[in-house]
Amino acid sequence: MTLDQAATAVGVAPGTLRRWVRELLVPQYRGEWTPAAVGQARLVARMRERGHSLADIRRAIEEGRLAFTRVANLFGAEDPRYTLPEAARESGLETGLVERVLSTLGLRAGHQELLTEDDLELLRYIGAVLEAGLPLEAMLQVTRVYGQAIAQIADAEVRLVHLYVHEPLMRSGSPASEMADELMELTDHLLPLASPMLDQLHRRMLGHFIEQDIVGHMDAELQPGEHDAGRIRVAIAFADLAGYTRLTEEAGELHALDVVERFTDAVTATLPDDARVIKSIGDGVMIVGSDPAALAAWAVGFQRRHTERPLPRLAVHHGYVLYRDGDYYGREVNIAARVVA
Repeated sequence: MTLDQAATAVGVAPGTLRRWVRELLVPQYRGEWTPAAVGQARLVARMRERGHSLADIRRAIEEGRLAFTRVANLFGAEDPRYTLPEAARESGLETGLVERVLSTLGLRAGHQELLTEDDLELLRYIGAVLEAGLPLEAMLQVTRVYGQAIAQIADAEVRLVHLYVHEPLMRSGSPASEMADELMELTDHLLPLASPMLDQLHRRMLGHFIEQDIVGHMDAELQPGEHDAGRIRVAIAFADLAGYTRLTEEAGELHALDVVERFTDAVTATLPDDARVIKSIGDGVMIVGSDPAALAAWAVGFQRRHTERPLPRLAVHHGYVLYRDGDYYGREVNIAARVVA
């Protein structure tokens, strides 16, 4: 890019970019505005917006706290080029639907936002899903679940690398350039493995839940007069730890967190085949299965095996619930939650 193009991409004046280069805030700049240099300048602009001084940013660069910048540039080099109406026209979807889909995926979708070629390809996938026959409401729920799940995965990947790789490097006193090189090398090794791992796990889980759905259809009967879309009959369980707040105060947060993690692992490892943990709620979990007798038997056995404090509390209920976006709602869920309390 030219200086003027880079300034436009970063959202600052050309003179500001020149000053940042002189202040050594854009070490990726080597006489030309490459995507890496522009990416670094964008991060500097964001940090300036948050109130950080140029001296603070320069010190952070020298200490290696911004060593992740080179990795970040791998994912932000593509220039946005499509307005929302243009993306709608290119993908064959209505503008309102494009906005709705991007919102359910957790992506910005305002009329002032420009979309990239990758965004457009994503919208074409959505169009193909609808053409294949999946109803719009089901497609929107799937995209919302995808967005939430992938966001959680990406957040965990970044935070865990930061906690277990980046921070130890900083504590060791490694030069900033070495930190950046090591993080880039790790990314180069791990990134090609992520998609195959997720694809394999997805296929494995699909097979499991298709089998569970087939068996569930044998057990379930349509409730007379029940015609609401998305309403299904399930067994619901809540499990938590009695006295967890007191344990946190007496033994400290880290010990209490270890107790909760062991508790959640024990629940997950011992559940009946047709049941799974839907979500964690503080010191407890919500569980859904298809067989109330099996879930009740599990709960009794689990409580008998765990006799050390804090003791587990469990509640099991059975009934019709509303299924939305990978979660379960309704009166029967509320009853189970009240019983465990």
